[in-house]
Amino acid sequence: MKLFESKVLWFFLVLFCIIILGTKGQSTPCTSTFFSVLVQLLPCRTAVAPFSRIPPTDACCNAVMALGQPCLCLLVNGPPISGIDRSMALQLPDKCTTNFEPCDIMK
Repeated sequence: MKLFESKVLWFFLVLFCIIILGTKGQSTPCTSTFFSVLVQLLPCRTAVAPFSRIPPTDACCNAVMALGQPCLCLLVNGPPISGIDRSMALQLPDKCTTNFEPCDIMK
């Protein structure tokens, strides 16, 4: 009986490792709504205004890092927002020195 229990334990341990390692590197979906993300990124408004040369503030970069790549992509792929240049918003991760993957732009 102990041999059976040992094999079952090893099976579940291996299965657990496969699941954990298989999801490593995959981004999780954004759990915030579009408008919630927009509100949280208000400190970035001067950095993403059309033709802006103002760099993102520390508050902006903190918000970008706290939200993560999926939420930034949610904003970039959402409906158009007056006063926000999407290409400027896409540059926020680089300007804030995060290591996010680029967003897939939906057209």
